Amino acid sequence: MVGDIEKMIGVGLVWGATNALMRRGALLWDQALKSSSSQQNTAHGNKLLPSLKSWLKLLSIWQYTIPFFVNLSASATFFAILSHTPISLAVPVTNATTFAATAVFGLLLGEQTHLGMALFDFMYHILFDAFDVA
Repeated sequence: MVGDIEKMIGVGLVWGATNALMRRGALLWDQALKSSSSQQNTAHGNKLLPSLKSWLKLLSIWQYTIPFFVNLSASATFFAILSHTPISLAVPVTNATTFAATAVFGLLLGEQTHLGMALFDFMYHILFDAFDVA
């Protein structure tokens, strides 16, 4: 069980780091969309093609795509952990770690965050959920 908790914290750290990085990539995508939408005039009738172009544009931004695939691999690891760990333990530990790690990595990337609250939430769930296994 102790090894599983370490894995859950690892998954939460990866999710938190990639959340902050994907947000940065999404901001780049948003800037690219705003600059291209001011140059293009699209018809209001067909919305499928512009949506598809928008998603392809997002996937072409490596600052989003690489963290996205790393995030997906952490999701696969999380599901593997769930195969032999109670969900009542895995979800709070992983989510608390993700929440705190997103705040820390966001802060490292220059975003304004409520780091104290994130770390309080992390410690609360680690202390009261992880070690309250009966």
